[in-house]
Amino acid sequence: MTQVLPAVRERRLSRPAAFASIAAILVVFAAAAAVPSPLYVVYQRQWGFSAATLTVIFAVYVAALIGTLLVLGALSDHIGRRPVLAGAIVLESVALILFLVAGDVGTLVAARIVQGVATGAALSTLGAALIDLNPSHAPTRAGLITGIAPTAGLGLGALGCGILVEYAPFPTHLVFAVLLLGMAAAAVAVAYLPETATRRPGAVASLTPRLGVPARLRADVFALLPIIVASWALGGLYLSLGPSVAADSFGLHDHLIGGLVVTLICGTGAVTSFLLRGVPTPRVLALAGTGLFAGGVIAVAGMSAENLLLGALGTIVSGAGFGAAALASFGTLARLAAPHERGQLQAVALVVSYTAFSLPAVIAGVLAGRIGLHSTALLYGGAVAALGALALVAQGLRTRNQRP
Repeated sequence: MTQVLPAVRERRLSRPAAFASIAAILVVFAAAAAVPSPLYVVYQRQWGFSAATLTVIFAVYVAALIGTLLVLGALSDHIGRRPVLAGAIVLESVALILFLVAGDVGTLVAARIVQGVATGAALSTLGAALIDLNPSHAPTRAGLITGIAPTAGLGLGALGCGILVEYAPFPTHLVFAVLLLGMAAAAVAVAYLPETATRRPGAVASLTPRLGVPARLRADVFALLPIIVASWALGGLYLSLGPSVAADSFGLHDHLIGGLVVTLICGTGAVTSFLLRGVPTPRVLALAGTGLFAGGVIAVAGMSAENLLLGALGTIVSGAGFGAAALASFGTLARLAAPHERGQLQAVALVVSYTAFSLPAVIAGVLAGRIGLHSTALLYGGAVAALGALALVAQGLRTRNQRP
């Protein structure tokens, strides 16, 4: 053993291989976060809980994630990326085991809380590590991957889960066993990653919950807030209530369809981010706002008319806006942040994102119990469209103020 460990330390992955490994780990974490979405309908049928309970299960995950970002968001800037990633992988594995043995709402809530802590610890660290390893000949690549990988992972996780639930045995167990294998592979990769952050004092002090944006970056970051809020509020609707809305509004009860609802918006988002990678950021932001506004209007029209094709079209257009928003916002942050600011700035962006992701979804869950799921989805879609329009206005004002 004493001969093996030094050998592991000496054999580190090259920077390109490490960059690819970090991107893959980010996809796996995002996939794991999306997997419960198609299963909520199954759990709801088995255990008989309400839509409000469903959104609470969804929200405790996000609350744990945000709390972890507030406490641990800057930790990897002080102790290094690898220790934080290793801890996140261990916690994620614990969460997956809890999912495997879950037999009631309490265990499901516990699993989501542990998963939220693990994901919160991983996301800001993975984003910072991608920026650390960004190749000099492709300065926008880290921002591109940070925008694409989470949406691609969410789409793959939801689709894969939908397929396994519909066609494979052990619908609430097999997918988590598969993800455990993914976490084992991630642990091996982390063992061989080079450390990209220089250790510096202040690790204990960094655990004090706080959010901060350097003064020189505030105008740029604040200008991104409307588009971040609009896009992640949309994502929260689809991941928490999307499969339930598909069943309620369009009569689609197939579990694969439930996964496809999430995949349609996330997959479209990932493809859009890739296609727009060379487009100037102001234009991408304009496309993002337009997509979120138009997609929300079309989706609401589809749900109102109970027209499946129109609803699907609205989802695709919204997904394009979602992907453009992710590319522009995280790409801008990757470009602006100095090395010692990366973990904390990623944490700020993610706290805003996941607050928008969860809070409206919880409100929607409460409303669904009072006015019905269909009416709630219509109101939510209209609100997202309004946020998209607001984001367009905010970016227009920002562009005008920057003119000499």
